[in-house]
Amino acid sequence: MATSLGSNTYNRQNWEDADFPILCQTCLGENPYIRMTKEKYGKECKICARPFTVFRWCPGVRMRFKKTEVCQTCSKLKNVCQTCLLDLEYGLPIQVRDAGLSFKDDMPKSDVNKEYYTQNMEREISNSDGTRPVGMLGKATSTSDMLLKLARTTPYYKRNRPHICSFWVKGECKRGEECPYRHEKPTDPDDPLADQNIKDRYYGINDPVADKLLKRASTMPRLDPPEDKTITTLYVGGLGDTITETDLRNHFYQFGEIRTITVVQRQQCAFIQFATRQAAEVAAEKSFNKLIVNGRRLNVKWGRSQAARGKEKEKDGTTESGIKLEPVPGLPGALPPPPAAEEEASANYFNLPPSGPPAVVNIALPPPPGIAPPPPPGFGPHMFHPMGPPPPFMRAPGPIHYPSQDPQRMGAHAGKHGSP
Repeated sequence: MATSLGSNTYNRQNWEDADFPILCQTCLGENPYIRMTKEKYGKECKICARPFTVFRWCPGVRMRFKKTEVCQTCSKLKNVCQTCLLDLEYGLPIQVRDAGLSFKDDMPKSDVNKEYYTQNMEREISNSDGTRPVGMLGKATSTSDMLLKLARTTPYYKRNRPHICSFWVKGECKRGEECPYRHEKPTDPDDPLADQNIKDRYYGINDPVADKLLKRASTMPRLDPPEDKTITTLYVGGLGDTITETDLRNHFYQFGEIRTITVVQRQQCAFIQFATRQAAEVAAEKSFNKLIVNGRRLNVKWGRSQAARGKEKEKDGTTESGIKLEPVPGLPGALPPPPAAEEEASANYFNLPPSGPPAVVNIALPPPPGIAPPPPPGFGPHMFHPMGPPPPFMRAPGPIHYPSQDPQRMGAHAGKHGSP
């Protein structure tokens, strides 16, 4: 190893001498004026074991002193902070970043291979402009929606708090408020976050913080494309009164050819139909939970086919406009199915009772002149009793469903118009 402090200066040619550390905003602190100490070749890097320049500073009031843990070469290889070893762009652990970018950088871990790999990477870093990472990370140019959702956009200064006072936990701290450590109850020792290793963080394996973030990412809502490949319509909700069809077209035209845009102002939603399924999938992926138009966050979902929409409306009792109607109390239910077709009832159009032998047909002769003809059957004055029920053949078959089917409520009562 190149850690000898003897008279041989060949081993010192790869030692690092820097003027300023590579830090994230959280580790640097919120105070723009800080005092930082610099110790040349103060410690060896915890990854490559080569001596490097150590910086030590206090990020703010009531914060603990922090120092650099890895050399700048190891920091540039992974694009991480020299102190917390979190990604400088997203503020996430290396394991989460590599999972979001869908690549894995397998660095050598043995001493000889590690030193050879580091020397080659240093040569590549010296030939680059220093604005982009090198190695496998520099080749991964695509971004991930998961990283954008999990990324920390503001500094998290709570991470710089002092450690817990062990004497206070045992009840033996006599400093009181002057104690530079925290007087708080420690976390559960069985908590996975209580056991973190800097090498596991750097190599992206067995990191409890990364496991916690990946579990959170797996439970985040996502928009899966429907199985029906003919669906090319997206539903956009929450438009309000200020968003017009032109605003929607200006955003969605970048994903592909738009066939139609239908804005339903009453429901404050719109339906955007693309010409191809691929354009609709790209628009849904790029706009789900990220679409903001005119300062208003919009909800993007997949449209539904006409068959599925009709089945859901029948099941839920909704109308064409999407309003669910509650059943009105007091109305009759659905009519019963018609009776089974029988041979005898096939010609019974008036619901007459079944009869035995066929009746003898009497042909009535015309009355003699001067005598009034008798009234037709069914219209005589003594046909119904004034207070009695109607004959069986005039009653409605089965239960009464509507008031119009009740013979007792049809027209005027017989007692009022009967003959004296």
